[in-house]
Amino acid sequence: MLRLAVTTRAETFDRIRDPLEKRGVRAEHVQTDERTLPLTRGFERSFDVGFVYPSRTMEGGVFDALLDVPWVNDREAVLTSRNKAGVYAALSKAGVPVPETTLVSNPVDEAAIREAAAAFEYPVVVKPNSTTRGVGVTKVGDADSLSGVTDYLSLVHDYRATGDKSFLVQEYLPAARDYRAMVVDGEFVGAVERRLPADGDRWKHNVHRGAQAVGVDLPARHRRLAERTADVLDVRYLGVDLLETDERVVVNETNARPTVDEATKYEPDFYDRLAALIKETAERR
Repeated sequence: MLRLAVTTRAETFDRIRDPLEKRGVRAEHVQTDERTLPLTRGFERSFDVGFVYPSRTMEGGVFDALLDVPWVNDREAVLTSRNKAGVYAALSKAGVPVPETTLVSNPVDEAAIREAAAAFEYPVVVKPNSTTRGVGVTKVGDADSLSGVTDYLSLVHDYRATGDKSFLVQEYLPAARDYRAMVVDGEFVGAVERRLPADGDRWKHNVHRGAQAVGVDLPARHRRLAERTADVLDVRYLGVDLLETDERVVVNETNARPTVDEATKYEPDFYDRLAALIKETAERR
């Protein structure tokens, strides 16, 4: 029985534990943050493989050394997916459709930001380059509001501990349907549509913001787009966020630490493929 160190808790750990156990993989949670950790005594448990590299890269480096295991999605994969601008650039170069997006690397004067936004029609989306779960993503309706948002970002970025000072100005796709497609080792294995509440006053489709994830059967075109994205980024376990309007389908974001939903929302062989990827990763040790 392989021992799998799982660095995420919440729903994902609870959902994957029993299905993986039936397939010869024992998942155990390893808390990598919000704790104290003696560094000179070794780690109290041994593992064969990790799932996935911790979200905090400094703590990740510590546990990478202590556990000494290969990772399903290592540090490079997590950082690749987290860099939204890098993802857009790589996918666009490979011919994968993405929203029209401009990177703003602060400090940049106000005139340059207004000029960048002028390439789009208002409203525009302003989003931090490195956050998840929709944190900090804002829809801006006019140039004055854009100045206010970017002024606030500049204040935050002035704090000496702030690392990534970049953000994105991006076209807004109204009434877009939002899907999260899951890809395991190059193969589409299921998807959910993230639907907003019926009150009509929201536009962010993040489940952590109140959207509902409903299992859907995506068309072949969408599946191929998700698989192509994982191939371009060279990430073997990837959540691919797709936005669909009446005219087009684009890759909006990717997540190398995706939440696993209920098994009923995925293909029947989802856990077979996931267990096979974990076992293959362990063999690299």
